[in-house]
Amino acid sequence: MIYATALGRDPEATYRQIDIAGRTAEADGPALVQLLYDELVRALRVAAWATEHRQFAMKGDKITRATAILFALEAGLDFQAGEVSNTLARLYGGARRQIVDASIGNDPAPFQDVADSLEEIAAAWRTMRAG
Repeated sequence: MIYATALGRDPEATYRQIDIAGRTAEADGPALVQLLYDELVRALRVAAWATEHRQFAMKGDKITRATAILFALEAGLDFQAGEVSNTLARLYGGARRQIVDASIGNDPAPFQDVADSLEEIAAAWRTMRAG
C-alpha cells in the first residue's frame, strides 16, 4: 500500500521509472549505452529548466542523476580497446566538473551546453548503431 501511494504521487515519474526499468532489462550493451545517453541529456535539460525556475530540489536531483550516469558510462569503458576510451573518459570527467561547478550557480546555460555536447555524441551513437 505504501509503495502504491508513493508511486501515485507523480504519475509521470512513475511511468518513466517503469519505462526505464523495462528498457534496461531488455537492452544489450550498445542499447544500454544509448539509454544512458538519452537519460543523461534529459536530466541535464531538466536541471537547466529547474535552475531557471528556481526548483532547487529538482535541480539537485537531476544533477545527482547526471553525474551518476557519467560515472556509469565511464565505468563501462574498455581502456584496453584504444584511445577512444581515454578520450571519452576525459570528456565524461570534464562534463562532471562543469556540472558540479554549475550546480552552485543560478545559470542554466552550463547544463544546456553539456547537454548539447552529449546530444551530439548520442546522435552519433544512434547513427552508428543504425548503420
